[in-house]
This record gives sequence, structure tokens and C-alpha cells, in this order.
Amino acid sequence: MMAGFGNGTRRYPRSRGRTWSRTGPDRATLGIIGVVCAVAGFFTLGIVLGPVAMVCGWLAMGRSWAGARPLPALIAVVLGAIDTLLALVWLAGAAGPGSGLL
Repeated sequence: MMAGFGNGTRRYPRSRGRTWSRTGPDRATLGIIGVVCAVAGFFTLGIVLGPVAMVCGWLAMGRSWAGARPLPALIAVVLGAIDTLLALVWLAGAAGPGSGLL
């Protein structure tokens, strides 16, 4: 007889496959990626890299303003916001009445 064959799954039926799998980058890495994107956005593709920096910084802060904030994450959010704002001002100025685009 094989009565004891399935006893291992009876004790802990949900232990396998229910633990959090860490497949993405951790918070420190996201903060550093955000800072790199923000600094690179000042020189090229600011309209794209600024929001990417803000998202990376926000995710690195744990999607919350409360509690201790890691410095690279905060720098990424602030520089990403400045970068996005400058890119929008540049685009608005490039599409102004004296630019010859219209």
C-alpha cells in the first residue's frame, strides 16, 4: 500500500510557490538607475528620461512619502521632475509663435 505517499503536501499545502519571488531590481538599484536617467535627461531625451527617473525614484522610495527616504531615490524624483519641467518648457518654446513651425 502507498498510504503515506501524499503526506508531505498535506501539512503545508500552500508553502510552495506562494513566497515572494524577487525577480526585479531592488530599491537601491532603482534609485541609482533613476539618478542616472535624470542626469542623462538633462543632456538628451529629457521628455522621456525625466519621467523614467521619477518613476524609478518613486519605486525606490517604496511608493510612499512617509518614513525614511533613501537619498538616491529622492534625488531621482527631484531631478526627474526638474528635467521633465525643463523639457516641457523647451517644447512649448519650440512650438511658440516665432519659431516658424506653424
